[in-house]
Amino acid sequence: MKNVKPTIDDYRLYFVTDPRLHRGYSVLEQVELALRGGVKIIQVREKELPAPDYIRLASEALNLTRAHGAFLIINDSLEVARAVGADGIHLGQEDMPVTEARKMVGQDVIIGVSVKNIEEALQAEKDSADYLAVSGVFPTSTKKDLGHYPGLDGVRQIRQSTRLPVIGIGGINPDNCRSVIEAGAHGVAVVTAITMSEDIPGTCREFFELIAEHPKV
Repeated sequence: MKNVKPTIDDYRLYFVTDPRLHRGYSVLEQVELALRGGVKIIQVREKELPAPDYIRLASEALNLTRAHGAFLIINDSLEVARAVGADGIHLGQEDMPVTEARKMVGQDVIIGVSVKNIEEALQAEKDSADYLAVSGVFPTSTKKDLGHYPGLDGVRQIRQSTRLPVIGIGGINPDNCRSVIEAGAHGVAVVTAITMSEDIPGTCREFFELIAEHPKV
């Protein structure tokens, strides 16, 4: 694992892989192409892959991120993150508490948390999370069970309540990404707008250009 953590700039574009919604690219190909596009934080998210296969996939993904000086985050599975020495883990509200995860992985590992409101954001910050993902900025096909969508107002309120890096996730694409930054997010997390692209590196560069047009927050 790295001894450093991401900078605010590293959070500008955060890519989450998808094994189902893509243009024929494998997860590892998605990772490599996003890295070529300049992405510095990549989350591998596998909901159905058996642990041994997930570990093998994550290990190969880590080799790719290391080669590009980027960070690898594992979704949900502390077992996989620890097995491969990933840079971090991302937790939802129904996953292991941040305090428990922190005891198991130490201070050097990145822990991100999905939040929907100020209360969840403050609790995550208190529990030593490294960044917050405001989940459900816009409706999305990758999450069917979100219920409440915090939206842009939620991004704005959570950003004002915390000192942690804040990224928005959910239905974000090149047409709406600037509105998320304008609402106060330090960056955007993107799934299908990248995985469903025929030119993943080009799409990533487009996101960076659009985000760069807004003054740094």
